[in-house]
Amino acid sequence: MKKVGIIGGTFDPPHLGHLLIANDVRQKLSLDEIWFMPNHIPPHKQNKSLTPTAIRVGMLEAAVESNSSFRVETIELQREGPSYTYDTMLLLTEKYPDTRFYFIIGADMVEYLPKWINIELLLKLVTFVGVKRPGYTFESAYPVIEVETPQMDISSTLIRKRVQGGWTSQYLVPDQVKEIIEEKRLYE
Repeated sequence: MKKVGIIGGTFDPPHLGHLLIANDVRQKLSLDEIWFMPNHIPPHKQNKSLTPTAIRVGMLEAAVESNSSFRVETIELQREGPSYTYDTMLLLTEKYPDTRFYFIIGADMVEYLPKWINIELLLKLVTFVGVKRPGYTFESAYPVIEVETPQMDISSTLIRKRVQGGWTSQYLVPDQVKEIIEEKRLYE
């Protein structure tokens, strides 16, 4: 059975923290691949404006192209409305019946698990993998495999604010992503 890790998010922009977490989880759990799954409309961010989908996907593809174990999965972008993990994982488990899925979340989302739609049913479809994040505890009533990764206090929000303030995104995102941010004048 194939073992696939999924890391979801808006990836607005994707950054080195995302890549480091994905690579460490893949290695530590001996996963075959990591799929980066951009959200259409994350349920907890429904009122926030996002960079257009095609640009976010382009940045993500640029970010993962150097790692053959990484790929972009756009299934959530093909549906309208909020992206609920349960609905997505139902589709993926039907499409890939010989795959065991590991859903990678940060400690902020570990604390949020009780609010996830159909969490009890979702636990039958995926194994949750949690990584620590600065400023959050790692406590949950639900089973979550904890994976230690270097903690980088980098977020997409931080990067957007820095660029808005006239700072570079260099050393926070892959060079190819930095080029897209600058070329398209994102976050200015």
